Amino acid sequence: MEFVATKDAPAAIGPYSQAVASDGWLFTSGQIPLTAAGEKVDGDIARQTGQVLDNLEAILASRGLGLSAVVSTTVYLTDLAEFAAMNAVYATRFGSQLPARTTVQVAALPTGARVEISAVARLAR
Repeated sequence: MEFVATKDAPAAIGPYSQAVASDGWLFTSGQIPLTAAGEKVDGDIARQTGQVLDNLEAILASRGLGLSAVVSTTVYLTDLAEFAAMNAVYATRFGSQLPARTTVQVAALPTGARVEISAVARLAR
């Protein structure tokens, strides 16, 4: 097992790793709309979703991967009424390589974020 960290994504804000590589898989922690410098990205759900996906891409890139390596995601939204706007950004970024996905509404997310996304990716063999 290898703990993955990159300066190109925000550092963990608690006792966890940005990602863990194990047995050919990369498991990312949930990413919220923080910049790599740790600054909160405010704005609409589209802007926040874009930052979250930037963070996931940075973590994946640290292992030589892109979004096409992602096999599954979990999306947490504080308001399912924002699903369509989040989904539009998500669909654009993933293109035709659509992973399996679960989306749930939660009462709250860290730092007042409106979206959090975690991913599981297959490491190159």
